[in-house]
Amino acid sequence: MTAPASKDTRPAEFVLDRADAVPALIGRFDDFLIVAGLAGTARELKAHTDGAPNLFALAGVMGAAVTMGLGLALAQPERRVLVATGDGELLMNIGSLATVALMAPANLSILCVDNGHYGETGYQLSHSSRGVDLAEMAAGAGIPATAVVQSTADYETGRRLLRAGNGPTFVLLRVKPTDPPSGKFSLDAVAARIAFRSALLGSR
Repeated sequence: MTAPASKDTRPAEFVLDRADAVPALIGRFDDFLIVAGLAGTARELKAHTDGAPNLFALAGVMGAAVTMGLGLALAQPERRVLVATGDGELLMNIGSLATVALMAPANLSILCVDNGHYGETGYQLSHSSRGVDLAEMAAGAGIPATAVVQSTADYETGRRLLRAGNGPTFVLLRVKPTDPPSGKFSLDAVAARIAFRSALLGSR
């Protein structure tokens, strides 16, 4: 559900449309192994990848996306790993950014789609609607390369950082509080694991 405009207290830089901005930043999705956080981001990535098997979309495990992506990046150092999640999901486990910084996998990128709301639990305003800067928190945790994307002029910087190979990176994408794609997708975790494992390891 789209938040009423009267309750949106975020500054004017939250103007991008997520439906355009997320695909523009990710581009070729088969360049990555992708872990998507729950709610809007999972639906977004499902739509962008057409449910490709290199996407593992979470459901019902709020706060787990970054740590799952970290483990995957450490286990598969030759593959580029992308975690795409929302501000609310990331806030549930903000300490994971410090662990990413300490482990410092060169092949891990985090894209946080910040619409200032908890989309999974009723569209309440999240802390980022009231001035909390998740990019500053990522930098403060020790992630060496961070960027904020809040206009189309920032797209190139965001795209480049998501593909950088010299340390973990963090891109904060600020978007309007509009609805993500409405298409449904399977929440069968076993089927998702089997498909993702096949994409990762092949037929063995």
